[in-house]
Amino acid sequence: MLSTLRRLLPMALRSAFARRPGDPASPSGRRPIHPAQVVLLTSAWLASACNLPLWQAVARLPGQGSLRGWGFALAFWLIVMAGNTALLSLLAWRWTLKPAVVLLLLMAAFGAYFMLAYGIVIDAGMLVNVQQTDPREARDLLSGRMAVTVSALALPPLLWLRRRPLQRLGALRQLRSNSLLLGGSITVGLLSLLLVFQDFASAMRNHSQMRYLINPLNSVYALGHLAAQPLRMDTSVLLPLGRDARLGASYAGQTQAPLLILVLGETGRSQNFGINGYERDTTALLAARKDLISARNAWSCGTSTAASLPCMFSHLGRAGYAGRSANHENLLDVLQHAGLALLWVDNQAGCKGVCARIAQTRPATDPALCPDGECLDRAMLDGLSAQIAALPAARRQRGTVVVLHQIGSHGPAYYKRSAPQNKKFMPECHSAALQECARQQVVNAYDNSIVETDQFLAALLQWLAAPGHAQDHAQAAMIYVSDHGESLGENNLYLHGLPYAIAPDVQKHVPWITWLSPAMQARTGLATGCLQRDLGQRQISHDNYFHSVLGLMDVQTSAYDPALDMFARCKARGEKE
Repeated sequence: MLSTLRRLLPMALRSAFARRPGDPASPSGRRPIHPAQVVLLTSAWLASACNLPLWQAVARLPGQGSLRGWGFALAFWLIVMAGNTALLSLLAWRWTLKPAVVLLLLMAAFGAYFMLAYGIVIDAGMLVNVQQTDPREARDLLSGRMAVTVSALALPPLLWLRRRPLQRLGALRQLRSNSLLLGGSITVGLLSLLLVFQDFASAMRNHSQMRYLINPLNSVYALGHLAAQPLRMDTSVLLPLGRDARLGASYAGQTQAPLLILVLGETGRSQNFGINGYERDTTALLAARKDLISARNAWSCGTSTAASLPCMFSHLGRAGYAGRSANHENLLDVLQHAGLALLWVDNQAGCKGVCARIAQTRPATDPALCPDGECLDRAMLDGLSAQIAALPAARRQRGTVVVLHQIGSHGPAYYKRSAPQNKKFMPECHSAALQECARQQVVNAYDNSIVETDQFLAALLQWLAAPGHAQDHAQAAMIYVSDHGESLGENNLYLHGLPYAIAPDVQKHVPWITWLSPAMQARTGLATGCLQRDLGQRQISHDNYFHSVLGLMDVQTSAYDPALDMFARCKARGEKE
């Protein structure tokens, strides 16, 4: 399957450039076709077959069974076709038209498949996710249905195009033809829009996700947005942050150095954690403990790892990070400026640049925990003590912050995220095409991944309290929070990554669990009971992460905002007591 897909694009590109019957070099051949015909027929195919997800959404609009509804759908189709025609008219030259058609057809075919299969939409954020997907994640997405869908949408027009040579026009004739196509498409698009403007404006306002379904113009726009990013944000210069950071009074004369473990969950839904009230007992080990603080009303910065991870480590918050125009240092840099030791252990597809300036490692490949080369999260604990011991001694004597980046519940292959003994809910979905499975099977596989996370976090807490280890790190703490949530078939949506404004709550509502050892409570003036009462239902978000970690580790810097430190209320009460 993978080899077939890898051959598809090169073969299609070769066919676009290959010599055809009817070319001057092939005397006996088919009648050449005018470039304008290629543009119009391709645009019609793109607007029709390749936009099935869009037309399904249009069909669900109120009143679509009426004559007015049919008129709106026809006008919308003309608008989409006009947009495709306008785009192709700019590329309708002898050496660019066929390659452009090939690329647009393949983009549209793949885009249509993923929109149909998972209910996603395509924007710049989704393309960033695609760009940062590693081979093993891509392998999980491959399926027979993908091959069939992409072939059905892309191959018929590609085979038709392959058999027909383009009519050669002089430069002036080609320019005139392209200009007429461009002007005509703009005119048709504007007239169609004016005829249904009221209905169109209402649909775009009340169903804003539809704008991300216009295929492949959604992908073209997103690519343009990403290509223009260097013009909006200067990434060549790293702006300093927290260079004034210093350790607070709690470090004076300390006999034990604090250890903070930051666990970055992956694709965790707060609603599916038993400790947060889920009807299934997915977190039996965590729920049995009385010393955990679970924030049940916690919200993510984004709906994908690429968006949330850099945002939660930023001082800007979600609103500031989304509109930033410069590249700043982050939370880990500030902790490092303060003199602490830092380590990032990654069991995922990288840290999205967050850990670029600190020590990094990956879990050792244990055959028992790493079947097929993909490790369960518990593999990150193997050798962790030695990895911490290898950090600079002078920094470790002050304190250590370790980040454990989970594979967690990464989909769509949820069934791979749990060990056989942790498959508590059966049967599971074993298909990457989640819509092929009964929804309960999808939920079962996902819930088993939460059981695995429960095992991992319990093992981590046990590791922190292990004999010989606790003596060195009695002043220990753990903060677990997921980067984003997940859709499991609600309203025919799967996975994550929808634009934040239209994403359902299940993609933004995340679990956030904190543990403080008794010695850490004494050091910080925080009491678990106070935090349980205060954070049980209080709304917090990834905006609090940067400042809460600084406050917990007593790092003083002008970048710290106590109003966003989620621990500050209980710390103030503890000091008063």
